[in-house]
Amino acid sequence: MPKLLIVDDELDVREFAKNFFKRRKIEVTTAESGELALDALSKDNFDLVILDVRMGGIDGIETLRRLRQSGNKIDVIMVTGADDDETTSAAKNLGVVGYIHKPLILDELEKVVMQRLQKK
Repeated sequence: MPKLLIVDDELDVREFAKNFFKRRKIEVTTAESGELALDALSKDNFDLVILDVRMGGIDGIETLRRLRQSGNKIDVIMVTGADDDETTSAAKNLGVVGYIHKPLILDELEKVVMQRLQKK
């Protein structure tokens, strides 16, 4: 069963996405901050991470930067509410495999995530 980590500081987004993917037979773990995400990633192996860009504490880009510095090459899909060239460029340089824009559109979310998981 594929394992997905959803990182977002908004509880409703985490729960919505978690329930959506559980119905598709994907094991889902959630984290409300970059710090908690890094902790989860240090303890468990996931197939894919959905990572929000804007969060309290360390943001998604810094979370991704720390993840890469630790040598973790896991596939990461960034979730963003705004198009910001600087953020997009930083994320690309850190090896993100895709972007999803808020508000989340289920068809887009499912398509991007399922494509990545099928490549595993």
